[in-house]
Amino acid sequence: MVSERITGGHHSNKSKTVDQPPRCAWARTPLGIAYHDLEWGVPVHDDNILFEFLTLEGAQAGLSWETILKKRDAYRKAFAGFDPAMVARFRPAQVARLLANPGIVRNRLKIASTVSNAKAFLAVQRELGSFDAYVWSFVGGTPRMNRWRAPGQVPAKTPQSDALSRDLLRRGFKFVGSTICYAFMQAVGMVNDHTIDCFRYESLGRDDGKR
Repeated sequence: MVSERITGGHHSNKSKTVDQPPRCAWARTPLGIAYHDLEWGVPVHDDNILFEFLTLEGAQAGLSWETILKKRDAYRKAFAGFDPAMVARFRPAQVARLLANPGIVRNRLKIASTVSNAKAFLAVQRELGSFDAYVWSFVGGTPRMNRWRAPGQVPAKTPQSDALSRDLLRRGFKFVGSTICYAFMQAVGMVNDHTIDCFRYESLGRDDGKR
């Protein structure tokens, strides 16, 4: 869930001090460290949180993840706590107000896609019962535990993210290219891409998959 995708700047060497455990080196700021330690890679099965990450990943395209983390609270307020049923009802006047909101990324296409994605999200829920059931089917329902030793081994996309991207696009979603989809999969714990010497790698392997 980063603009500096894992193969670029998001994962490199580990950051370690005498007071802190070894962690992924992209977690350099207080905000990034908290996100890394508490959220990144933790399996998510709540539909509203899945919609939040899908929205933020699309918003992040071309930007740094730190920028999005700083705007996250403003996004939650602007998009009704990421309730897709409410976002799907946003009218043109609401979209116009969002374009004037300095707390979010004021990109017309990204804002409009959030509203249209909410409608597509609801369609998935109606068809399959939950977005959770739908999206986790692309990894067989359980997290993929990768064993990367170096950041350069971590891919920007995979056959699973390719398949997810194709199907989301078929269903009318926007800003869901394969690289964005893989970052989403990393963020919501569909894959564990902490390298094996990061302290979170083993703890996530023991996680029961619920948040």
